[in-house]
Amino acid sequence: MSKILIRGAKVLGGEPQDVLIDAGVIAEVGTGLPDEGAEVVEAGGKVLLPGLVDLHTHLREPGREDSETVLTGTRAAASGGYTAVFAMANTFPVADTAGVVEQVYRLGQEHGHCDVQPIGAVTVGLEGRKLAELGAMHESAAGVTVFSDDGKCVDDAVIMRRALEYVKAFGGVVAQHAQEPRLTEGAQMNEGVVSAELGLGGWPAVAEESIIARDVLLAEHVGSRVHICHLSTAGSVEIVRWAKSRGIDVTAEVTPHHLLLTDELVRTYNPVYKVNPPLRTERDVFALREALADGTIDIVATDHAPHPHEDKDCEWAAAAMGMVGLETALSVVQETMVDTGLLTWAGVADRMSFKPAQIGRATGHGRPVSAGEPANLTLVDTEYRGDVDPAGFASRSRNTPYEGRELPGRVTHTWLRGKATLVDGKLT
Repeated sequence: MSKILIRGAKVLGGEPQDVLIDAGVIAEVGTGLPDEGAEVVEAGGKVLLPGLVDLHTHLREPGREDSETVLTGTRAAASGGYTAVFAMANTFPVADTAGVVEQVYRLGQEHGHCDVQPIGAVTVGLEGRKLAELGAMHESAAGVTVFSDDGKCVDDAVIMRRALEYVKAFGGVVAQHAQEPRLTEGAQMNEGVVSAELGLGGWPAVAEESIIARDVLLAEHVGSRVHICHLSTAGSVEIVRWAKSRGIDVTAEVTPHHLLLTDELVRTYNPVYKVNPPLRTERDVFALREALADGTIDIVATDHAPHPHEDKDCEWAAAAMGMVGLETALSVVQETMVDTGLLTWAGVADRMSFKPAQIGRATGHGRPVSAGEPANLTLVDTEYRGDVDPAGFASRSRNTPYEGRELPGRVTHTWLRGKATLVDGKLT
């Protein structure tokens, strides 16, 4: 049925309204809309948001289909309320050519659970020595606008400058994984009191902050856009705040897990808490929340990093870094930002839909919930509370740090251009 009436939803957390979808587009928003010929979704008490957009997802395909595929990853995205995700380039082969990014793009189109926008590598093979085919990837069917060597830092200042100059020509952006490699050799967790007590190699905050400081200055010099991936320290917040005060074109993201979890959890030696960048201190967590609230940090991005069981069920030092996040992100943001009074639901829509779509140039996404706009929407039961059970995840991997933890909120419906991808919490 092409006509759907969402009745009594709190649009962006406001007063209850009806939203009529017809032929993939929002036809009307108001009260008391007629339901003739429409499938009715009773949404009383629930919050209606624009479909979420994730600027930082690892779908692993091609090459690591044992962790995730475009199919399973986009099903996980739909379960979490996402209608668009940006797929990172550290696949096998690396997404550093037009051919590979087009493959990922077409797989997303075929599966249809959400739109998939590939991110192109900055350097060939993520090796940091030679620029990849940035122009060819942008001009391909995938229309790449975001480039990143995520998982590795573009640590060569000349290469980073050249990348910023290149993408400026077509309005692209370089998304930097800020990690000075020499300062993090052998690092296993955040450098601080806990690492000293546990005897684990420390990952100093300055390893992140020094790269961010360099890159915002390079962006200012070139007059180009730079985006900071998974910002994690209070010092990084201050650098980005300073850069924005100077008018530098910098944006930044924070992950849900860096808004909630701290390095104290590493005392368990459970590798599910091993992540890059590492979990930081409580002081950092609160600084990140405040920065997201005041707009210094622009968006929430999941850094959804699936790994097979054997890559996490091992000793800490040998474990892979990363956590899955698509299916729990909105719940964590509700707990850390909405339930604490730091953000309204309109603010959540801004940080998880509007701004990520703007940064990534995701056409048709991050649009207002108003007549004439594409019906990319998600409906959230904000009163729900329940324990996280990874056995029910749509993702192929289960490496969540929230297993057994009670979190608020549950996505009940997701629509991609008016087509339901999630109904009553179940994938279609």
